[in-house]
Amino acid sequence: MKKIVLLMLAIAGAAFAADGAVANETLKAYSVLAAGVGLGLAALGGAVGMGNTAAATIAGTARNPGLGGKLMTTMFIALAMIEAQVIYALVVAMIALYANPFLG
Repeated sequence: MKKIVLLMLAIAGAAFAADGAVANETLKAYSVLAAGVGLGLAALGGAVGMGNTAAATIAGTARNPGLGGKLMTTMFIALAMIEAQVIYALVVAMIALYANPFLG
């Protein structure tokens, strides 16, 4: 873990030590990297959450088939909330890519 932190500090030091044009391009490159990693993690978390939600709904319907419709409605509401979080991550990534406030 210490090696990763030192590597990130070295990369950040090189980025901030460069002149204006190179630093601007470096910041753009890091913004693309951050957007990709952020979207990947958001999609991974959303997929895990959706899988758990579907598994719980299927298990609940198997235990009590009479509540299947109510459980399905609740599941769709939960899936919409989970997907909204992924869409928020997409919006933040688009801001980082196209309207980056850190670029001068």
